[in-house]
Amino acid sequence: MTHLAPEAVGDAGAPAQRPGEPAQSESRPSPSRSGGWLSRRWVQILAEVVVSVVAALGFTLLSRHIGVNPMNRLGQVSGLARLQLHVAVLGLPLLGLLLYTAYRGSARRHALVKRLVCGALAGLATGVVAGGIVVALRGTPHPLGGQEGDPSVLVEMANSFLSGEGMSGIYPPAFPALIALWAKVRYDGLGSSGFALHDLQIVCSALVGPMAYLSWRLLLRPFWALLIAVPAAVLFLDPVRPYSHVVMIVLLPLLGYLFRELRRSAGRTPKSLVLRGAGLGAVFGGLFLWYSGWFVWAAPGAAVLFFFLFPWRAGAPAVKRAALYVGAVLVTAGVIGAPLLYQMARLGSQTPDRYAYLGVYADPGYVLGWISDRTGFIKYNQWPVPGEMAGQTGFALLLILGVGLGVGLGLRHVMVRTAAAVLAGAWLARFWFASHMAHDKAVQLFPRTTWIIMYSLMILAVLGVMAAVQRGSGWTERTLRPASAAPSARVIPRRTVRQLSAGMVCAVALFATMGASWSVNRYMPTHEDTDLMGLDAWRAHNIKLPNGKCPRFAPNKDCEDLDVKLWKQFKDDGEIWCANIVAKDWPAICGRKAPFKDKSVE
Repeated sequence: MTHLAPEAVGDAGAPAQRPGEPAQSESRPSPSRSGGWLSRRWVQILAEVVVSVVAALGFTLLSRHIGVNPMNRLGQVSGLARLQLHVAVLGLPLLGLLLYTAYRGSARRHALVKRLVCGALAGLATGVVAGGIVVALRGTPHPLGGQEGDPSVLVEMANSFLSGEGMSGIYPPAFPALIALWAKVRYDGLGSSGFALHDLQIVCSALVGPMAYLSWRLLLRPFWALLIAVPAAVLFLDPVRPYSHVVMIVLLPLLGYLFRELRRSAGRTPKSLVLRGAGLGAVFGGLFLWYSGWFVWAAPGAAVLFFFLFPWRAGAPAVKRAALYVGAVLVTAGVIGAPLLYQMARLGSQTPDRYAYLGVYADPGYVLGWISDRTGFIKYNQWPVPGEMAGQTGFALLLILGVGLGVGLGLRHVMVRTAAAVLAGAWLARFWFASHMAHDKAVQLFPRTTWIIMYSLMILAVLGVMAAVQRGSGWTERTLRPASAAPSARVIPRRTVRQLSAGMVCAVALFATMGASWSVNRYMPTHEDTDLMGLDAWRAHNIKLPNGKCPRFAPNKDCEDLDVKLWKQFKDDGEIWCANIVAKDWPAICGRKAPFKDKSVE
């Protein structure tokens, strides 16, 4: 049977018992002889958490010393190169230590080094992205986006909190409330919410990597957790709204953890079940207030999977304990999320999503790429670029192959089932809302299912590769071991496995630094005429400081005044707004005349 994670995480490199040697439990030195408190599991877990968070935030702070002008391309390239130089100086010694212990160290020492190095790499991956935002915003206290788009809405919501108006409609209140709190504690309260958002965009971006990695460590060993967490964090992280995607990234492994504990509930005491359920429910409730959208897309598949995994036929005692655990989760999550649940029940039908952009006009069957309303003037019929095989790229085919491995070899395992269920539910919800869009004149955020569908595919592919490796190694040991060999003898030495694993960690680290640089480069300031994602940073440099002066690297001498606005709900006109479409194309795309004229005509 393929095991996604061992009971005792971190013992993957333990050497096999040799003939004539005492059992492992007898040969292991006592804690006092093997490092004392460092051999304790809770200390190792705490060290892993601390190392990952310190790596992320420490690199972000280090990036403050990169002195370039981010408003010209030469300065941006120098800044990107300095980020790569810093991460290489910090990361190469870590990888060197990992390789040294894989070749020369004991199994116990290598296991500890490996989990700490993987945690540090996860932190450095998004630390580079956050550090790049520090460089992009050098010289201005304003956030990405300035006073336009979604950042302006977040600032207005925070101003509403500071003015005592409370929650803003059905939008998750936790992040705007945190902006308001930080503005009050760190700055001057009302009028400084944009400065608070600037800080939180950077800090939250840095923490996405550690949060992704540590959530996957609930289920997987360090390498496999890193292999899912780093690509997901780098690919999905949006520093303009870093609070959003981290909820999606951690939600799926937490759902897998929930279902795993549900299956184990029969063997736990009622007190343990209540405490575990309440703790996990508190996490779910907090995430729901942080950003609720991913719960909507994950709920259909998770709900169906729950009915399959609940121990209905295991007897009354098992059913009661499982119900106690689920009840503790739901009650705690419901109590914490009650304010937003109430708003959604009261105002949900009054706030339809009618904003369309390039992703809305594309083939809804395309789920392996995302483009926002910062298109760079790409037209609706130019994206996505079709691949070689029925429109699918080589990457898509490899990913689908990995999904086949995951479903074919690992379907008995809870995380494979969880990812597959969420994928199916989000897939059906996507096409349900898209198929009703023309009739209901509402987008209902269906293109955002692209992210959770792609994430589920990535999870299944990685778990498929892991299942193939574990099945293949088990088959090799059973088939090639000589009949006269001892049962503990191994065809593939454990040291070879450790060395190969260390090399693959190095490969993931290389991808992380290249991918993080790609992510950062997208947010480097570009003039508004380019209509690229760098426009958000450019706008941040074009707003006056509280003293009335322009930021140090402001592109214009007559930069904008700093406005203080409270949040107001837009009036719903019952029609879809087609962004990224010129007026003359509105009838062909939107089915109605544009409510504006093209600038070129004017």
